[in-house]
Amino acid sequence: MAAASLSFIIGIIGNVISILVFASPIKTFWWVIKKKSTQNYKGVPYITTLLSTSLWTFYGIINPDGLLVMTVNGAGAIFQLTYVILFLIYAPKDKKVKTAKLVAVLDVGFLGAVIAVTLLAIHGNMRLTFVGILCAALTIGMYASPLSAMRTVVRTKSVEYMPFLLSFFLFLNAGVWSAYAVLVKDIYIGVPNAIGFILGSAQLILYVMYKNKSVPSKPDEAMEEEGSAHLMKGGIQMHSLEENLNNRSLNKGKSLPKPYIDRQYSFQKIIKTLSLSPYELQSSRPPHESDVEGGNPDQL
Repeated sequence: MAAASLSFIIGIIGNVISILVFASPIKTFWWVIKKKSTQNYKGVPYITTLLSTSLWTFYGIINPDGLLVMTVNGAGAIFQLTYVILFLIYAPKDKKVKTAKLVAVLDVGFLGAVIAVTLLAIHGNMRLTFVGILCAALTIGMYASPLSAMRTVVRTKSVEYMPFLLSFFLFLNAGVWSAYAVLVKDIYIGVPNAIGFILGSAQLILYVMYKNKSVPSKPDEAMEEEGSAHLMKGGIQMHSLEENLNNRSLNKGKSLPKPYIDRQYSFQKIIKTLSLSPYELQSSRPPHESDVEGGNPDQL
């Protein structure tokens, strides 16, 4: 009786944390809506999580003790469906087509086939076993899906595209549901969440390692001001050169001709000055934006 009460309490805590996990990408999609672009975010994690939560909801329905599993995953399926729809709206055309095909195959075709086979071809306790194995496999896939983001973090030394809140709540969620699975002796919940706990720990370690190592890009305003300053400097140099030429012309008209060697030296000096000015202008040009931003793109 005490174990059942404890498992129920932990299950409620797991429900709350799971809702926070499902809600954590809201900030990400708020920026997607604001910028009207998915940028480098990937849609695969949301698609696989939609499939996973939908199957877990079905698992909770056919499981006599699956009320907590059914409620939290039903809510999660609604969250994930919203994210997938927003991704399809704001993704680039080529990515939008690929995402739509993946949604049709996994979240419509595969999910429908599993439900149909379970209800029509499988009977008794084998239904729970069949759906439980599929749910466990997909949950492992959900927890493993941020591996691509982890590779990006290691490659770019930036955690820009691995949101901290999502990684933290995945870690916490996996730990609580692992404890719940031990209490209710449900291997289908326990195994994938234990793996998720390990992967969540790895994400937090990466975040701590690289959170202060991102290479900031130079502000555009600073680049513009620097460019303007260099161009102004070049303009002053050319203007000064032009004044020197004019003054020399005036002095040449008012004074007696100088020896040929002096005029030749002056001419060479002018040629040298003219040859240096364009080089100075070229060398003072601000760096290209792509060079500045070279230091540096699901989350779930």
